[in-house]
Amino acid sequence: MRQLLITAGLLFPLGLDTLALSAALGVAGMSGRDRLRISLLFTAFEAGMPMAFFLGAHAAAGRIGQWAGYVAVAFLLLTAVPMLIRRDDDASERSARLLARARGPAIILLGLSISWDEAGIGIGAGFLGLPIALVVPSIGIQAFLAAQLGMRFGSRVGERLRERSEQAAAVALILVALTLLALQVLRI
Repeated sequence: MRQLLITAGLLFPLGLDTLALSAALGVAGMSGRDRLRISLLFTAFEAGMPMAFFLGAHAAAGRIGQWAGYVAVAFLLLTAVPMLIRRDDDASERSARLLARARGPAIILLGLSISWDEAGIGIGAGFLGLPIALVVPSIGIQAFLAAQLGMRFGSRVGERLRERSEQAAAVALILVALTLLALQVLRI
């Protein structure tokens, strides 16, 4: 049950971030086929990036033992703080718009550019020892649903709300990290 709650806590900020990025794309209006294609691209990168880093962190966690929880908290905070203070929302939106039109190898570079936040989540989840069979499919489902919702309703969501959603995601991730820190300190 604890692993499920921690996973849900990590998914919430990711969902907010994906929702904001895809809402910016949704403003332009897209066909159902384009929404599906972009949602699948977002899902591939947002589930693939944490999985790649999860495996290394999971292996390292076994070597550092009881300190793994603290390392996880540090990586989650290192992921959240730049999200909180980042002011260049236009760069992420430009990358997402380019990804929507990209074909071939350009997709890989653009996909990597928008999914670095997910790498930090993957590292944190790996150090926490969460099961990969729970984390990666959950991230994939969340990414697909958030992308679909964002693109479908992006034109109805105000610009200010889209701009603030990444900061809300960062605050949520900081709260998750602090909760995990308290659990670690109290040995719960």
